[in-house]
Amino acid sequence: MVSLPNVSFSVEMHNNNQQQQQDLEDSGRTERAKWLINSPEPPYLWPELVSGIRKNVFPHRGNHSLGAMSFFQALFPILSWGKTYNASKLKDDFMAGLTLASLSIPQSIGYANIAKLDPQYGLYTSVVPPLIYALMGSSREIAIGPVAVVSMLLSSIVPNVVDPVVDPSGYRKFVFTVTFFAGTFQAIFGLFRLGFLVDFFSHAAIVGFMAGAAIVIGLQQLKGLFGLNHFTTKTDVVSVLGSVLKSVPHEWHPLNFSLGCLFLVFLLVARSIGRRNKKLFWLPAIAPLLSVILSTLIVYLTKADEHGVKIIKHLKGGLNPSSLHQLQLNGPHVAQAAKIGLISAVVALTEAIAVGRSFASIKGYHLDGNKEMMAMGFMNVAGSFTSCYVATGSFSRTAVNFSAGCQTAVSNIVMAITVVVALELFTKLLYYTPISILASIILSALPGLIDINEAYYIWKVDKLDFLACLGAFFGVLFVSVEIGLLAAVTISFAKIVLNSIRPSVEQLGRLPRTDTFCEVNQYPMAIESETPGLLTFGINSGLLCFANANCIRERIMRLVTEGGTKETEKDTGQILILDMSNVMNIDTSGIFALEELHNNLVSLGIKLAMVNLRWQVIHKLKVAKVVEKIGIEWIFLTVGEAVDACLASKLV
Repeated sequence: MVSLPNVSFSVEMHNNNQQQQQDLEDSGRTERAKWLINSPEPPYLWPELVSGIRKNVFPHRGNHSLGAMSFFQALFPILSWGKTYNASKLKDDFMAGLTLASLSIPQSIGYANIAKLDPQYGLYTSVVPPLIYALMGSSREIAIGPVAVVSMLLSSIVPNVVDPVVDPSGYRKFVFTVTFFAGTFQAIFGLFRLGFLVDFFSHAAIVGFMAGAAIVIGLQQLKGLFGLNHFTTKTDVVSVLGSVLKSVPHEWHPLNFSLGCLFLVFLLVARSIGRRNKKLFWLPAIAPLLSVILSTLIVYLTKADEHGVKIIKHLKGGLNPSSLHQLQLNGPHVAQAAKIGLISAVVALTEAIAVGRSFASIKGYHLDGNKEMMAMGFMNVAGSFTSCYVATGSFSRTAVNFSAGCQTAVSNIVMAITVVVALELFTKLLYYTPISILASIILSALPGLIDINEAYYIWKVDKLDFLACLGAFFGVLFVSVEIGLLAAVTISFAKIVLNSIRPSVEQLGRLPRTDTFCEVNQYPMAIESETPGLLTFGINSGLLCFANANCIRERIMRLVTEGGTKETEKDTGQILILDMSNVMNIDTSGIFALEELHNNLVSLGIKLAMVNLRWQVIHKLKVAKVVEKIGIEWIFLTVGEAVDACLASKLV
């Protein structure tokens, strides 16, 4: 009996310690909740854009001593890496540039033919844009010039506005105007850090689009391979095959076809040897130029042009003439030129950035997409002033440049200078070059655009992505380039919308022996709350907006009414803990939906607690006074703290 006071005192001390510990925990939770509630206002869109432009143009603005130098280094990366440039790198770049030129010269002539321009305009496009890019671009390996896909894009859309047969001069002027707008849009994308717009053309869509374009381009080369005079202006496979079947029996020239096929086999064999033996990478690189030289010599010596072999004939040489006066910025077709320029800008950027990042990752350095866009924009604007059409990074030529051991963008300068020499000295020698050889050169480069393994990989990983791939492929193949692009972008957008408007609301549970709450469906071992009247849900959506707000509200109410109140007792409080960790932003529709959800829960006698509100979300809820309606004490930093607070306060 004597020890009773001591026992009583010990119990009292224990209770006091527990109370103090509980008070400390409550105080800590309250303080952490205040961190969330009192977070500063997030940056607005316009200041963020302005800040992005400043960082893009003035990366060292904080150091005033660098001033103008930092500006020029940001605009012209060559000023940065040029400080460490040496003779060893120059040797590697010189050899890579010569190898690149041997492939670029015949390809440029062929791609100009695809774009329905005279051959010299393909060579012009391999002079000015590469020089500008070498000064402004950040990729060390990318090879700049005309490419097959953009050439086909122009040849399929521009004739709907200006017929190249009826008005070749007007067609050429319109292409220059399109190039000007393409460069302008690219520069704007880079300046305002709008690179995400290019990403709407998804990887899966690129795979499908490239494959479809490769087949269409290949079928169009049948005109040159068979030596046909009459050929359809349409690009879909049905029209092209119909035109071939209709014209071949009456117009084709066996000698023209035989010469083209002979060198096509040579090019494909050289390509195969280069792939099998990496040391012989130069063989497929010089094979196109070698084919041009040999075939031209054969035609000249045998006078095969008199027996049905079609030749290039006149190819204008000399430096790039000015085309500034040919831009039609006040004409009746300005709106169409801007529209086609925008499409060309996106397609060209998509290909260039994909190529540049692929090789940058191999070399282990980062490629700044916004700087690349600015470089591409300036080079195409400059190109539109100097008789060039839309240029971008070529996958096949970049692979050759990489294999040849290029160290910097100086290889583009060497290539451009070599093309200038060819324009000045050797254009007359190309008079007897057979058109079928140009067709065979283009055909030999097309297999690299068709990636069956990647399409299969997309099918295994994501069926909706594969649908976008098929949409782009069949759209280009059976309708037109525009429809293929539209189909790919539409399916990609539909995928985004589908994921946005049908987000899931999942039951959360605590993982055993941890304070981590996860989705019960994904982690079956997670323990759902065993406390009657306490529900924990998580919203799996990055945006709570007009598209999905009502759907989310209805799903939460359905979960509450179906399973949340079945086992609750009459006198027991009910609380719904809503984890908002995944919700990055919210609009007015989302705010109204949350208010309606709160009102509906209150009418059922249920309290709403919200957890981990992100920066934009908490700011907007404070401005809309939703936090006041719910109550600051019902805002928590983590789900665990919310559950512990509810249990400790005996609210359930």
